[in-house]
Amino acid sequence: MKPNDLNTALYEKMAAEQDNYRDWLKSQPPEKILHHTYEYTVREDIVMAMEQLELTDAQAQALLDSPSPLADVYRYFEKLETGYMDVIRDSIENRADDVCKAQEELRTAPLYPHSAAYASEHGEMAQYNRSYQANSACKEAIEQTISAHYAENRLDTEVAVKDVLEKFGAERVQFILANTIQHKNHDGRISQDNKAWAKTIPMPEDSDASRHCAYLVVDGVNPGLTDLFTRQARKTMQEQQKSSVLQKLRQEPPARKPAAPKKQEPER
Repeated sequence: MKPNDLNTALYEKMAAEQDNYRDWLKSQPPEKILHHTYEYTVREDIVMAMEQLELTDAQAQALLDSPSPLADVYRYFEKLETGYMDVIRDSIENRADDVCKAQEELRTAPLYPHSAAYASEHGEMAQYNRSYQANSACKEAIEQTISAHYAENRLDTEVAVKDVLEKFGAERVQFILANTIQHKNHDGRISQDNKAWAKTIPMPEDSDASRHCAYLVVDGVNPGLTDLFTRQARKTMQEQQKSSVLQKLRQEPPARKPAAPKKQEPER
């Protein structure tokens, strides 16, 4: 054989061995297939690595002499102390950190008050798009939390509202709710009180109306549930605002009264 033919022969022998192993595995019951899933995946990686690897002739020949070189390499791999579980743990932690960071960026993204045209003219499209993404995420969170906390014809509004407010803040939540209600002004399932409140929340003028419609609370949510959610959200936001003011007042030092002028002693 030529120098590289041994590597090619070894790769082909391993690939054929994996094909036979795959055919055998496919004939097994589901429980046994699941039991061998890890082994199958590692063997696939070994064959893939062998396709690119160039062993010396002596190394390639030594493995070729085995009746099952792929199984031999896999058994050797099994005995190794690898950092596989460390990589798994790091992946879990790093992914969790990325999600937390993304959630925090959404929560703290300022609510952009102007239209897309204004943002484009003033070089603020990045802020506009970030706010748009946060609006869409908030809308989806409201829909999901209403669905998750609705059971037996009852919506647990306190828990549902608390979850969304903690993630997105009062300003964005009230914007999404007010935007939804303003677009549903004709719907009799929305209370007049909530409709009047929604009209007090300013909406940016946007030439592309579809952008506002993109974050309406509608997917699978009955307008009556949106009304209940809004009522509780308004109540919770008022309580939070009141609590914040009281806390601020407690932190401020009491105003000092000007000292009373000293009485002058009569001259003797």
